[in-house]
Amino acid sequence: MKILLEVPDNEAVFGIKVLKSLSFVKKIKPMNAAKDKLRKDLNEAVTEINLIKSGKKKARNAEDFLNEL
Repeated sequence: MKILLEVPDNEAVFGIKVLKSLSFVKKIKPMNAAKDKLRKDLNEAVTEINLIKSGKKKARNAEDFLNEL
């Protein structure tokens, strides 16, 4: 299982030390701001796709999308 934790920058070193001390923690990989933004954007996109698939939101056509770019 993967778990995403958010800790203040000034506590990050301590948090990583605590996690490394736990025998069942396999991997610790800090995220930078760019990766965090990408993760949030992708999560938002998946949520929107799921709303469109369930019929709770209307999709726009490809031509409108391309014109917006």
